[in-house]
Amino acid sequence: MPGNQSIAASGVDNGVGAWNADDVRWMRQAIALSQTALYVTSPNPRVACLIVRNDQLLASGVTQKVGGPHAEVMALRQAAENGAVVEGSTVYVTLEPCSHHGRTPPCVEALLKARPARVVVAMTDPNPLVAGRGLQRLRDAGIAVTSGVCAEEALAVNPGFVSRMTRGRPWVWLKSAASLDGRTALSNGVSQWITGPQARADGHHWRARSCVVLTGVGTVLADDPKLTVREVQTPRQPIRAVVDTRFQIPENAQLFDGGPVWLFTSHTDPLKASKLAERNVQVVQLPRRGHHVDLQAVLQWMGQHEVNEVHVEAGAVLNGAFLQAVLADELLVYTAPAVLGEGMPMYRLETLQALDGAHRFEFTEVSMVGPDVRLRARRQDSWSTLLDAVRGNAPGL
Repeated sequence: MPGNQSIAASGVDNGVGAWNADDVRWMRQAIALSQTALYVTSPNPRVACLIVRNDQLLASGVTQKVGGPHAEVMALRQAAENGAVVEGSTVYVTLEPCSHHGRTPPCVEALLKARPARVVVAMTDPNPLVAGRGLQRLRDAGIAVTSGVCAEEALAVNPGFVSRMTRGRPWVWLKSAASLDGRTALSNGVSQWITGPQARADGHHWRARSCVVLTGVGTVLADDPKLTVREVQTPRQPIRAVVDTRFQIPENAQLFDGGPVWLFTSHTDPLKASKLAERNVQVVQLPRRGHHVDLQAVLQWMGQHEVNEVHVEAGAVLNGAFLQAVLADELLVYTAPAVLGEGMPMYRLETLQALDGAHRFEFTEVSMVGPDVRLRARRQDSWSTLLDAVRGNAPGL
């Protein structure tokens, strides 16, 4: 790879430690391993750790479910089970080792006891309780530290955690399934099915990796969805949430099945809220902004409740409201090779008079999913904010 060649040749060190093509190769392996924890770790980040000596993998580990061991501890345990000596090795970890007592002891303490010669990190931890302190403790103990290796690739696994730590709110993507002419349903409301079964299963993967699946009351009234993950295996179901400004939702909605549901409203109805509470529904009253619940307040509330990623699966009204409020960080669109003509749009927006008012995103992925195409696009300013937080002055790859 050209980038690897230039890194190996330059041996750059801008205050974060020099790295080379082997470091990139091992870090990418660690990042791939961290993706196996996509459904598991919330609200903690998905982290992986590799222990390497003489270009041979000694041990590896990934962060377990909340309250369980972190990636570094898992890798060190495996090394001990394998009889491998960690002292003098190189440790690759996709996020800076924690240096504070949270639900578990600090991972940096375990690394200091193990005495590796070098620790290579993809991202610094934006958590104010860490924020470079873990790396500094390693350096103070005489362990060589390199940071910023494949930072952007590692961030792609954890945008929600970094967003919550830097912006106080989760990372939000809007999921839509549409025809080539951007229709999500016919004019009579029929929408099943525009895209094929592979696209629907893939959409459930995105539900599963999120902390919250969010919809609007209009979708509940029209479709009565369950919003559960059914097409992929997952050890946990995300919390389901509804934006319902006027508290219109029927008490017999399918999503009220005993699993936790958050309902965001600006209307007061203590009796209805009490009945729903018996079905594990938390009614959250928030102020309005214009005609709707303040979506910024919704996301801030979620951030305070340790939500990292929000999967919005709604209709044109709520999707449009997220875009108008500049709160949609990413678009996830499944496009079918079909043209429907008149029908329901993906987003209901104000009519523009000039193109400079368009909501601009950058494509990050175009993939075939069965006969359909999956498009991913993100707002570049949202991404840059997160990348700056985890990369600092690290040299680019």
